[in-house]
Amino acid sequence: MEKKGSLSHRCSKNNGSSDPNREQSLKRRKILEQKRIADQLVDVACSEKDHLSPFPSFQHYNHDGLSLCLQSGRGNKLSYSVKKYIQKLLKINMEGPYGSQWPTEEKVKYREIVSTQARYIFVHESSNASANGVPSKSDAEKTTTTSNKKDLMVAFVHFRFIVEEMIPVLYVYELQIEPRFQGRGLGTFLMDLVELIARKNCMGAVVFTVQKANSKALNFYKSKLRYTISTISPSRVNSLMAIETSYEILCKTLVEEAKAVLED
Repeated sequence: MEKKGSLSHRCSKNNGSSDPNREQSLKRRKILEQKRIADQLVDVACSEKDHLSPFPSFQHYNHDGLSLCLQSGRGNKLSYSVKKYIQKLLKINMEGPYGSQWPTEEKVKYREIVSTQARYIFVHESSNASANGVPSKSDAEKTTTTSNKKDLMVAFVHFRFIVEEMIPVLYVYELQIEPRFQGRGLGTFLMDLVELIARKNCMGAVVFTVQKANSKALNFYKSKLRYTISTISPSRVNSLMAIETSYEILCKTLVEEAKAVLED
């Protein structure tokens, strides 16, 4: 046993693996390369003009009596009417879960929705849809260019491509659906689309934040869509410090590397 140990020691010494400076250099180089790849994937994903176009079957939603059409958008190109609609729906759905924090959070969310990094999927009622549910050109134009038709919008998803713990992820900032359209399969449909977009753009996971007070949303994501509380969520990061926060970070990993970092 001693001879084996001595041989192992000599081999380690000969190949330089015991040199702490060399080990640190290799580790640093590996981290930098991982970060470079993650940043590059995010940059490529952000450069895409339309994340909806590769998925034609997700450009319309016909279910449970609904006839809806979907369109993509960017935060820095939102019309005034669309920005006002987003603010209005956020207040309707989120003022309750945020409680006394809402006035402050509302200002934060306004800055977020107009960011150049913000990407959107907008859902509109398709009043003039064809037989297969695809809106006519005139109908699509009405929903995007005419301010007095803003009431045709019924839901939206705000997402971004970012790097989280060295992993490129699609981060869902908002998934908001008007109350009268909730419970009709639209939320599941939109999250399925989000996951497809994430996979196509080589993201390692889909991540988002949910208020603990929003028990309905937490149950939907965890029980129905099989999302889990991430290792980066405050409840897991601060579990030993007994620090209480008002939200959880949930995720669904798409590759093993991300699973090891964000779930396990």
